[in-house]
Amino acid sequence: MDPEVTLLLQCPPGGLPREQVRAELSPAHDRRPLPGGDEAIAAIWATRLRAQPWLFDAPKFRLHSATLAPGGSTGPRLLLRLGLTSYRDFLGTNWARSAAWLRRQGTADWGDQQAYLADPLGVGAALATADGFLVFLRRSRQVAEAPGLVDVPGGHPEPQALCPRDSPKHQDLPGELVVCELFSSVLQEICDEVNLPLPTLSQPLLLGIARNETSAGRASAEFFVRCSLTSEQVRKHYLSGGPEAHESTGIIFVETQDVRRLQETEMWAELCPSAKGAVLLYNRVQGGPTCVALGSPALPPPL
Repeated sequence: MDPEVTLLLQCPPGGLPREQVRAELSPAHDRRPLPGGDEAIAAIWATRLRAQPWLFDAPKFRLHSATLAPGGSTGPRLLLRLGLTSYRDFLGTNWARSAAWLRRQGTADWGDQQAYLADPLGVGAALATADGFLVFLRRSRQVAEAPGLVDVPGGHPEPQALCPRDSPKHQDLPGELVVCELFSSVLQEICDEVNLPLPTLSQPLLLGIARNETSAGRASAEFFVRCSLTSEQVRKHYLSGGPEAHESTGIIFVETQDVRRLQETEMWAELCPSAKGAVLLYNRVQGGPTCVALGSPALPPPL
């Protein structure tokens, strides 16, 4: 396994649809206040804003834990335990110089190395074209995270989308709406970043959850999404621009049969950790016969 990424959860072969995922949102799942207070977070945020004034704070969902359980005739069920956090807190904890110490202290104080970390839950997509390619994007050097590296389309589910007029509170966000936002947000990110029409995209299937170890274990839910367009059609849409075209500088296509061997290529070193997580989960959950999930029979061939 690559040291930049760990797999927190791997879904059963094929992935999970929205109907098999539940969310429990509670203040008990928020991060713990930092030892000595949160003033350090405000100081880090002020410093980042001076260097990158285009940054803005926003509420995010925080992943506390996830449990996959058998569901009888309905199939496996996944429970996501979520809290609320913010982008500011993410930069002030996961990206702080003290992040490694915070993980050690979280283990000592709470038995949880992520206890003091914001850990905003991201989303990413292994996006497959109709002619058998996965889509990757070269990130702009102006973005705050992983500038210049190669990523899959993705971003964050937004609590603000569920209550746009108010500051989101736990009691205002029913679990079923949170799950809906989780699944719909990955489609919206594809539309915004790759400039694809929503009707060309399939309903997402959750592949699992990966942790980015370069940002102190920040988690990302990785999905599989089919597109009804060919790679050349996708390229044309991308080149015509989109709402978030500024976040990337190029589009890359890799044949699905080659994705299984991506770790053996020079491109692997160019992938940001979230993209590595998406590839690893795609190969294990949606990949070909040479990729076998732990404790599972061989998976079906790639699309």
